[in-house]
Amino acid sequence: MSDAEGGLPESDRREGVRRPRETLDLFGHHEAEQALLSAFASNRMHHAWLISGAEGVGKATLAYRMARFALAHADPAAPEVAAARDLAVAADHPTTRRVARLAHPDLLVLRRGWNADRKAFYGEIRVDDVRRATGFFGSTAGEGGWRVAIVDTADDMNGAAANALLKVLEEPPPKAIFLLLSTAPRSLPAPVRSRCRALPLSPLTADETLSVLTGLEVADDHEAEALRLAAGISEGSVAQALNLLAGDGAALHGTVRALLGKLPSVDVKAAHALADDLAKRGSEERFRLFVGLVSDWLHERVRAGAAAREPRLARLAEVWEKTARAARDIEIYNLDRRPFVLETLTELAGLARR
Repeated sequence: MSDAEGGLPESDRREGVRRPRETLDLFGHHEAEQALLSAFASNRMHHAWLISGAEGVGKATLAYRMARFALAHADPAAPEVAAARDLAVAADHPTTRRVARLAHPDLLVLRRGWNADRKAFYGEIRVDDVRRATGFFGSTAGEGGWRVAIVDTADDMNGAAANALLKVLEEPPPKAIFLLLSTAPRSLPAPVRSRCRALPLSPLTADETLSVLTGLEVADDHEAEALRLAAGISEGSVAQALNLLAGDGAALHGTVRALLGKLPSVDVKAAHALADDLAKRGSEERFRLFVGLVSDWLHERVRAGAAAREPRLARLAEVWEKTARAARDIEIYNLDRRPFVLETLTELAGLARR
């Protein structure tokens, strides 16, 4: 039973924001969408795709869009597939409704589960979660067409889970599609990456980000100028734009960017003031903005390092993964945020010196 069917909390749920599986519009990422459509329509669909990009750029939205299209079109040679110009499926299509409810028998979503005893999400995708894929793909498709598994996100898998997934990727069943989402693809095991076709997503433009924001319920709580400002300084991430809209996000954005801009030098007084601020009760959204800005800083350096083949690339990717996991643990276990902020800035300063 899916989380949605069972009424359990979902790790990707955010108040006032539609879940990716409920979102039918896709802003940006035209080339990525066309790559998926072309592969499907030509009947050369690769069995595994690694959809990567910063948090909030639309990875999950694109993945569910692909899933709906495949589940709605069992035959890639059908005339309606040949005529398709994108991966859109009508809102009133039965597949659209069932995917939105996570009630389609040929769709499997792997993500961090809910720990009923602790009343919190598990910190990672566990091997038992991934083993569900073995049973899922070991049976006949419920409707005789494609079967789709979305891993949201692959970064959350522990080592055992990644190895279990690798076994399925090495011997994929026919008409199976794996869509792995990742913000830090280089941190994934090389054998997993090698079985996937890479599909990196670029940040959204400010106009695209604004278009997404204005279509959300949360937009009703903000003036148009605030929405434009958030879209303009969010660096192409809807998630970061939402964090900017929470509290005095624009001022916090300036503070963090100023600190990051001075690296490897650290303004100790400003760093401690920031840590104290983000440690306060009710600063959860502001803390997410800080984590997002740090992630963006690391993402830019990983991308630049990959292009220049820098020796420190592995270290950058390691810090990126470590930071993301530590931030996730803080939210899951309600840990003190202050040490994380100070330690992160210190570690980034060390990276900037190299």
